[in-house]
Amino acid sequence: MEHSLLVWVMAPIAVTLIAGLKGAFGGGFALVGIPLLALAMDPVEAGAMLAPLFLAMDAVAFRYWRPGTWSKPDLMVVLPGLAIGVAIGTAVVAFAPRSWVTLAMAVVTLAFAARYFHGGGVVVVRRREPWRGVLAGTASGVTTMLAHAGGPPLAMYLLPLGLPKAVYAGTTSIYFTVANMLKVGPWLMAAPPSSGTWWLMAACLPFAWLGVWAGWRLHQKLDQQRLYWWCHLLLVATGLKLLWDGLA
Repeated sequence: MEHSLLVWVMAPIAVTLIAGLKGAFGGGFALVGIPLLALAMDPVEAGAMLAPLFLAMDAVAFRYWRPGTWSKPDLMVVLPGLAIGVAIGTAVVAFAPRSWVTLAMAVVTLAFAARYFHGGGVVVVRRREPWRGVLAGTASGVTTMLAHAGGPPLAMYLLPLGLPKAVYAGTTSIYFTVANMLKVGPWLMAAPPSSGTWWLMAACLPFAWLGVWAGWRLHQKLDQQRLYWWCHLLLVATGLKLLWDGLA
């Protein structure tokens, strides 16, 4: 086999976890699962292997997060920001140490989550401000290109809006579908998959579908407050991972 046995064991686990987060929360927390796969293979190769699987997860997620669950006013401001951020992120990869961006995102993410937990786990709802959405989309585009960490900036914009849980998940789902479409080409060019990697992707495909379904079932059982609690807890996990990566 081209890949070690450890890769063949870890890849389905990582894909199931990432897909489960997609089904439960709409996406944006792939960074939580990626380190599992990076334990067994080169991180860049892992990112290229996962890129097409992200699109497979997105296709299945359309069954659950349909246009009726999308917050269109918010998408109108975050998606243009996303495109700008991806372009900036591509340039940053070439010219600036990504550890700087990773550390900055870690500090902001942990501070945002800390404010939520310090406030007793209550979301302080604020009114919709388009400039915040453009800024969040841009930051998300940059960090998703640098560290697969586009979720925290978007969550920091959407969570304080107090959206119904299905609308929050649906909006993040379609947002990261667009993000993954923008990223798949650059990732495959950065680390062109070998024949063995394509076979590994094919073996993981059923786990991508299973994970989205299982995550959606979990979403159905969570009430609004519990869903937001878990979202902030995942922000803590993501922030700590970013902090580790930036320092390392």
